[in-house]
Amino acid sequence: MLYGIATAITALLLAALLSALLRVLALRLGLVDRRRRARPLPLLGGLAVVLSTCLVAAAGGWTGTAPLGDGVGRLLVAGAAVAVLGTAADVWRLKTPFLLVGTALAAACVVPYDETGPVAGVAAVAWITCVAAAFRGLDHADGLAGTVGVLTAFGVGVCAAAEVMDDLAVLLSVLAAALTGFLMHNWHPARIAFGSGGALFTGFVLACAALLTRTGYDTVSTVAVLFALTATASADAVLVLVSRRLAGRPLLRRGPDHLAHRLRRLGPTQPGATVLLGAGTFAAVLVGVLVHTGLARPTAVLWVAGAALVIVLGLLRVPAYAPRRPTEPNGVRTQARLPGTRGQTRVPGTRGRPEERTARGPSAAGGATRARAEAFGTGAPPRARGDASGARSRTEPFRVLRAPRQSGTAPGAPRGRVPYDAESGGGTGESGLQAPRRHLEYPPPPPRQSTSPQVRAPLRIRDG
Repeated sequence: MLYGIATAITALLLAALLSALLRVLALRLGLVDRRRRARPLPLLGGLAVVLSTCLVAAAGGWTGTAPLGDGVGRLLVAGAAVAVLGTAADVWRLKTPFLLVGTALAAACVVPYDETGPVAGVAAVAWITCVAAAFRGLDHADGLAGTVGVLTAFGVGVCAAAEVMDDLAVLLSVLAAALTGFLMHNWHPARIAFGSGGALFTGFVLACAALLTRTGYDTVSTVAVLFALTATASADAVLVLVSRRLAGRPLLRRGPDHLAHRLRRLGPTQPGATVLLGAGTFAAVLVGVLVHTGLARPTAVLWVAGAALVIVLGLLRVPAYAPRRPTEPNGVRTQARLPGTRGQTRVPGTRGRPEERTARGPSAAGGATRARAEAFGTGAPPRARGDASGARSRTEPFRVLRAPRQSGTAPGAPRGRVPYDAESGGGTGESGLQAPRRHLEYPPPPPRQSTSPQVRAPLRIRDG
């Protein structure tokens, strides 16, 4: 008991320290996530979880205080290999099929075929790969993957402790503590991201551990418990795949169509969406633990499946993809946005604020030019150097309209200034039009005199 508490505290502090150090390293190396966030977010946060879990678990096995069994040791090595593959994907942008194949090969080295059989073993490899990929998809909101990972690790750890698998229970407690230390830096607003390495490692270890705890049970109850322990990740994966399939989008292309994305469009903030999904994860994991320990029947998982189905069908109605931007015949291009938001219409060759571009069309552009011309007293608008609609070309500068010279203005007077003439009738010309506002000419101010008598005496002689 004391050893478990000590290892958990050590893993928590080590993960928090490594997350801060790896954040600086990721920023210097330029390893940031720019595709789904408004600001660049450094990666390699999951690497802190991997290093903390592996180092603390290996130290316990090396000192003999918590020796790792053959299955758990093989699980830790395979998880570290998956983490290296995910980190390589963060650095070199590897495609998703490479990650799936590598994760499947690692899972094939962990599944106990002598107890599950060849057919169930292949199905277990496919399920572990899907869960790891689903946990990678949960890294779309600050703190979500870490929160779901901590709750799932505690649930699977309780199941392992009920099966008297102490080495596996210690590994899961260390993983939960490392995820908690990482959440200190990943909670909104996140200072470091989880990354593919940490997400694949967490999902892989949790799926393999849950499978090892259910080895030897009947198929129906095993499927029920495994689904309840990974209900949130499964619901997110099903929601994304179904929505992309219905929208005709590629299944492996990233998009704002996950659970937290759609929940935020319904009103909750980003931390609020994470808390809601964490509460749902806790309820589902609790049902799975109760069914595994025999305190509830396997039919209780139907409540979890029904709730997940209702959530998926309800969130499918929330718009997630912006429609394509239509092009009008007259050249006006409408900026497409999600339904419920305010779009803008941009007229080629016009400038100004968005609300001005929205209200201004080809006829409005010519009307604005005509209004400016009439304000200066001219009868017709000047000849525009743009297209027939009156819109100015983008490459041409703005044409400056000058006020016409009034008939009462002296020929030599500069434009914009009218000399003072008492006989001009108060500033009106012969045509009776009101002259522009006068700018009176004042004599220049006298030169500034010095207070020094040595300088003032010669000046007085010079000026007489």
